Amino acid sequence: MKGSNKTLPRLLIIEFLKKNPDKRFTARDIYNGINIKKGEAVKSTVYRNIDKLCNEGRLVKYKEPNSKAMSYQYSEGHGSCNEHSHAQCSECGKLFHIDNEVFAEATAKMRDRYGINMDYRKTLIIGICNECQAKRNRIKHP
Repeated sequence: MKGSNKTLPRLLIIEFLKKNPDKRFTARDIYNGINIKKGEAVKSTVYRNIDKLCNEGRLVKYKEPNSKAMSYQYSEGHGSCNEHSHAQCSECGKLFHIDNEVFAEATAKMRDRYGINMDYRKTLIIGICNECQAKRNRIKHP
């Protein structure tokens, strides 16, 4: 398998992230997730494969707010994350891909009023998804 892009750590990373397509993980989360299951990967190999997968566009890398850690999400089925924005549930961590047209008016106003151009690759709206909101409501009103 040497010289191939299909190393065991790479396949384990992709498998782990594909099973969790709507969530983001730190490199440590990915390493722990695949090692708990298989016990096969060396940490430096996992980090190197994460970088390669980002460069290939198969993973999207995010800077988490209020943290120095970077997070990663499997993106192969979503096309380019330059083409949409993201919303994340603050309770369960699920990620939603939002068409940029939803923000077209706000983007124009930000550009015109404040001179800020929206960077969709880094745009993240934080909120509470319907499922978590329903759970909250059931707890408040059983």
